[in-house]
Amino acid sequence: MTVARRCEKITPFIVMDILEKIHKMESRGIEVVHMEIGEPDFNVPACVSQVSREAFSRNETCYTHSLGDIRLRDAISKYHKDTYNTVVDPGQILVTSGTSPAMLLLFSALVDPGDEIIISDPHYACYANFIKYVQGVPVPVPVFEDEGFVYTPEAIEAKITPRTKAIFINSPSNPTGNVIPKTRMEEIVEMARAHGLYIISDEIYHGLVYEGQEHSILEFTDKAFVLNGFSKLFAMTGLRLGYLIAPPLFIRVLQVLQQNFFICANSVAQMAGVAALTDAKKETDHMRQVYNTRRKYVIGRLKAMGFEIPVEPTGAFYVFVNARHISNDSYFLAFDILEKAHIGVTPGIDFGVNGEGYLRFSYANSMENLIIGMDRMETYLKEYFS
Repeated sequence: MTVARRCEKITPFIVMDILEKIHKMESRGIEVVHMEIGEPDFNVPACVSQVSREAFSRNETCYTHSLGDIRLRDAISKYHKDTYNTVVDPGQILVTSGTSPAMLLLFSALVDPGDEIIISDPHYACYANFIKYVQGVPVPVPVFEDEGFVYTPEAIEAKITPRTKAIFINSPSNPTGNVIPKTRMEEIVEMARAHGLYIISDEIYHGLVYEGQEHSILEFTDKAFVLNGFSKLFAMTGLRLGYLIAPPLFIRVLQVLQQNFFICANSVAQMAGVAALTDAKKETDHMRQVYNTRRKYVIGRLKAMGFEIPVEPTGAFYVFVNARHISNDSYFLAFDILEKAHIGVTPGIDFGVNGEGYLRFSYANSMENLIIGMDRMETYLKEYFS
């Protein structure tokens, strides 16, 4: 008896290994500053808690429509109209138990064995694994810090083959926190159109932009898939609620896959999602202001320690810094920092070969803890690398 071969291609999510090691250290009484995980440290908005309780009291705990409760799909449609001035038919929306299931359903519907999906390098660690799991081929395109970790059209063009199915974008980006400018998005759309390709846009960090403006891919093309959810902007990670906007051609097959694999998303969480989209603006504005204060602080401290940040990140809650002047082995370095300085950070290698030598710092933590973490990092560098 052997494990299925497709599972052998799936690589570990290193940040989770680090988190689990931190839990062991904390069980021994060691205080670790968490800067490794991308999880908001805020409570869910009050309206989310209230509506969740009300949904339980009304016994709204039954299966919903497999595409999602129409009240939530209508709310998502209105949100996109209000935010991006785009028209999204609620019938093109699939509500899922988090954005990861949406991604699995998307690639299952889009990718045949051997089809290629272009992704940036570095990229969110799980993208390539989803593609490989459905027997597709992730094709990495290196992006670089002096260009804000943003694709260039020329680099994408060089990777397109007859097997290319789609170009994957993520803005604001995990792990870099950088935002793709509007003009660059337009160039990517034109390239995709010229080659008959779809664009897949992960917009999970939309709403968490501190300078400039993020843009939905649907502002520029309808031959696109949009992934989004409620975990980041609304601090609803544990409620596991996401959605996928897809071209009409794919909706029925996505619905059938959902019916078979997941049935529907959590009914109470869907009601919470309606509340988040309609009543949580005051709280999300406050979260964004706090994140921005933390962002400026962490960037300033890291620069003072000698880390170069040619293009400062303006979105999400990450700073991705080049640590090659310290070590070219980011895996070793991240665990060494954890052991000696008691700070959790994520090694760049978790995000692709081109991320090797980098470290990702998350500022989704209190300012008090971030100050402690930066002080410890400064001491660590002085003691071991001065």
